[in-house]
Amino acid sequence: MPRKKTKKLPFVTKLKIDPNGMPKHIGIIMDGNRRWAKAKGLSTTQGHEAGTKNLEAIVQHAKDIGIKHITVYALSTENWKKRAVDEVKGIFGLLINIVKEKKEEYKNAGIRIIVLGNFQAFPRKVKAAIREMLDIVLKNERIKFNVALNYGGRDEIVNAIKNIVKDGIPAKKINEKLVSQYLYTNGQPDPDLIIRPGGEFRLSNFLLWQMSYAELYFTETLWPDFGPKKLEKAIHWYQQRNRRKGK
Repeated sequence: MPRKKTKKLPFVTKLKIDPNGMPKHIGIIMDGNRRWAKAKGLSTTQGHEAGTKNLEAIVQHAKDIGIKHITVYALSTENWKKRAVDEVKGIFGLLINIVKEKKEEYKNAGIRIIVLGNFQAFPRKVKAAIREMLDIVLKNERIKFNVALNYGGRDEIVNAIKNIVKDGIPAKKINEKLVSQYLYTNGQPDPDLIIRPGGEFRLSNFLLWQMSYAELYFTETLWPDFGPKKLEKAIHWYQQRNRRKGK
């Protein structure tokens, strides 16, 4: 019998990435849009536009090379409360435009959108756009694209505890598996790789429970410049790690 041909994945670098050793779930703390814009003499909104364009390329490429779950930190609870009003409005505008421009494309590409965080506090038009994205029915799901909006890792854990108490679950039945079921990422694997562009070396309250055994990759590259080649470089680095997970 003829040998079955192995599907060739569309890697963009010459790094030797093992298609069989891909992380199941990648988390990304998107950082550097404002600094990128300032360095180029552009407005903050233009920086976020560039970051959004790059995000679209990253999600598409992640899908194409076989990543099944990707979570991006788009707007933290702190950002939502402390950023300038005009900047937050600009971010909301980008969210609405993504729905208008990408809804059918994501549907046909098998990209399922999931929102992590409390978006009920957002303006009516933004909530409607998010619900529209969440209601997309896919024929063939290829990747779960989690977007953390008005999200905080501690808040997520507190919310999980409140719901466990609300459901009347006794203390003796509470364990790690149960807590995980009450998190926004219920049913998804924990991230294997967390990437933080932008030159900062902190976790910023992102997926605190889920990243317990994730590999942490930091880079000086600002988010708008962290394209598919940079993603593959991070994956290659990940594949060189000895993942003992406490063993």
